[in-house]
Amino acid sequence: MTKRRPPFGMPRSIVLLTTPEGWRHSVLTEEGGMPCGRLAEVTANTDPAEAQAAAAAMVVGLAHDFHEVRVDVTWDPPRAPGSWTAQVTVATTPPSA
Repeated sequence: MTKRRPPFGMPRSIVLLTTPEGWRHSVLTEEGGMPCGRLAEVTANTDPAEAQAAAAAMVVGLAHDFHEVRVDVTWDPPRAPGSWTAQVTVATTPPSA
């Protein structure tokens, strides 16, 4: 029996953008995919730190659910107004009990 490939690739990085309609994200995967969308329940006037936390939680959940791994999300310093990037790495510390 062959192992089924998860429907969502392993996250490698996140791009987060603010738009007049709300916060948009793109998740670059190790396999080269780039699922994109809008952060649910995060309004356009939400503070960037809160939007980053929501995007990170989404990616942490996807990595856990589809790949059974814990990941860390590290946000890079902003390079342009309204745009943020983060690196996603497999966690090296054990989960807390």
